Amino acid sequence: MTERPERQYRARYHARWVLPVSAPPIEDGTVVVEMDRITYVGPRAGAPLARDVELGDAVITPGLVNTHTHLDLTVLRGLPQGLTFFDWIRGLVAARDRLTPGEQLDSARLGVREGLQAGITTYADTAPSDAPLGAMLELGVRGIAYREVFGPDPAKCEAALSELRRNVAAMRARETRFVGVGVSPHAPYSVSDALYRAVADFARAQQLPLATHIAESADESRLVGGGEGPFAEFLRGRGISVSPRARTPVALLKECDVLGRNALLIHCVRADAEDIATIAGTGCGVATCPVSNRFFAHGAAPVGDLLAAGVRVGVGTDSMASNDRMDVWHESLLAAGFALAGGVAPGHGDHRGALELATLGGARALGLDDRIGSLEAGKQADIAVFPLPRSHTPRPADRDARAAGAPIMPAVLVLVAGRELVRGGRLANWRPPPPFH
Repeated sequence: MTERPERQYRARYHARWVLPVSAPPIEDGTVVVEMDRITYVGPRAGAPLARDVELGDAVITPGLVNTHTHLDLTVLRGLPQGLTFFDWIRGLVAARDRLTPGEQLDSARLGVREGLQAGITTYADTAPSDAPLGAMLELGVRGIAYREVFGPDPAKCEAALSELRRNVAAMRARETRFVGVGVSPHAPYSVSDALYRAVADFARAQQLPLATHIAESADESRLVGGGEGPFAEFLRGRGISVSPRARTPVALLKECDVLGRNALLIHCVRADAEDIATIAGTGCGVATCPVSNRFFAHGAAPVGDLLAAGVRVGVGTDSMASNDRMDVWHESLLAAGFALAGGVAPGHGDHRGALELATLGGARALGLDDRIGSLEAGKQADIAVFPLPRSHTPRPADRDARAAGAPIMPAVLVLVAGRELVRGGRLANWRPPPPFH
């Protein structure tokens, strides 16, 4: 019998568990994908006819979302530990500057490949080059490439902004419906107030997303609040005037008119109650990076308080120079634990809460939750599939919690917009789509 035409471009993925995130787990569930979209999520028995893909003892989740990466730094994994934050950054900049453009692209490719095998389908990357953009386009993932800009000297604000405009224009010519471009004024110790204001105005005028590292360390807070510390001494050594700028780093962004729905605030470790109210009131997203923060002994972001205030929170791995693996699930388990310790409402501190942070939470933080982050009919078919442990025999009373337990890496199957990028735990071949014109 000839196969019906509608079945030729539809597939139904069957697994022991389906975790939609936006709905309860489904045992013996099915996700149907038609072209680039999900058309059905539910029990196997009710799934419409299509080509069958049997996944067995596995769990189907939305593709994971990495809300903060530095893909071009992947090859710098293993930088010295035990340095002060200031000294580490100086060493990182020196090491990165020794990488050629081709090496930066290879580094970004490596980061995306590692991420795909860990089930990561979306990347929010900040970099001073277009290497991560090239790698994301080439490997077929979804993401935002934030172009970094630096300039602590207010006298050089216009020159920095002009260069950023040129770089962004060149990158936007390569945008696709999967990968967009944003801007990233790096951090308070590398960006003047004047440049913060100028970049924020540019982002709003061009309708660009914006990301910035903020409230990450004690030294950053000393610089902003008191004009003191190693960053202040370094800037004065370059002939740049330094004085107290604001009550806190988050307050500085408010004064510079940076905050808004398009802004992603990276880290927010040292955000107090007033800062959290400001973040929530201005609608910013937050990317928390627990492993990287632990690497520097910065502390932990107040994830519970942020969530309780209604802030859109996702998790990120940061660069592999301050981490040892591209593992968003591990990051989300740590972040969910912090939320639970902070007394946030039940559901955010368990495994299901961790999965939400790693998927729909990240999508919300990036403003992409209308397209990705949960398994729902009509959304893009960004999907990750992980094998379950052989001992997985949940009792009826704890099925939901156990079904959302830690998956086993690597992912056995990864789809982005319905395209299989990982198959059988290995990267699949594919051809990138043409850019917009």
